Amino acid sequence: MNLNQLETFVTVSKTMSFRKAAELLNLTQPAVSAQIRSLEEEFGAILVDRNQPVGLTDSGKLFLEHAEQVLQIVSDLKQKLDDINQTPQGHIQLGTTTSIAMQILPRVLSYFQDSFPLIKTTIHSMPSSQIMTSVENGIIDIGIAYLFEKHPNLESSVLYYDTFELVVSPEHPLSKHRHTTIEALRDVPFVMLAPETAGRRFVDNIFARYNITPQIVMELSSSEEVKRMVELNLGAGIISNLSILKELKQGTLKLIHVNELEITHPVGVIYKSSRYLNSAMQQFLRDLKGMPETQFLGTE
Repeated sequence: MNLNQLETFVTVSKTMSFRKAAELLNLTQPAVSAQIRSLEEEFGAILVDRNQPVGLTDSGKLFLEHAEQVLQIVSDLKQKLDDINQTPQGHIQLGTTTSIAMQILPRVLSYFQDSFPLIKTTIHSMPSSQIMTSVENGIIDIGIAYLFEKHPNLESSVLYYDTFELVVSPEHPLSKHRHTTIEALRDVPFVMLAPETAGRRFVDNIFARYNITPQIVMELSSSEEVKRMVELNLGAGIISNLSILKELKQGTLKLIHVNELEITHPVGVIYKSSRYLNSAMQQFLRDLKGMPETQFLGTE
């Protein structure tokens, strides 16, 4: 058995096709078949069900789990050896929400691209509720999210503070007011963030505290979608203050201050405390933590 055979097996398991695996690995289809057959002979088990579509046998599923572990160990070893050279390099899987990605990542990542060209970053957009779980499970290396809760297996560091604000269209009846109260929102139709988002959980808690059941006409997964619907005057919205800077400047949204919403929320970086941090992750975390809050708050 060699590593190439394991990589071929894993690729076949992901593509469920000998032909597609051969294309991805730049091999011939007979070469892929031969490598799989060699593994099966060495371990004395049928690993791949060759019916169409191709699938894994029970033995193949067990083999896949351990093959991926072996390949990950080898990948980590290569990265650790590279780190000896003291040159920040590697690939970072970064998870954050859509609104945070649009607010701060262009500035942060452009800095890293210029300063550390050997550090590559892949961005995964997901609700805040998924970010901590994904960091803990190793799906992503680093998360940037609202720090509403502590987790024993995760390290976190505050980067900046944000608030959630009430916004309406200039045509909305509330637009002629600069301030209103939470009680005045009982009969206001709302375009809300989806229940699994950090912003929605905060809003739900505030309304529950004042025994208010909001009139929800629409639920959307990101602040960007909420903004577009509010601009069309389909309802009021409560979203991140940092995500509405451009629209407030352009006059397509109007901010209405609500005292009960004026609570600051920490946004921070999250990573697993027990995992190995390659040189890319160490550099990214070091510089991210060292950036002044103005670097994140910036202007549109």
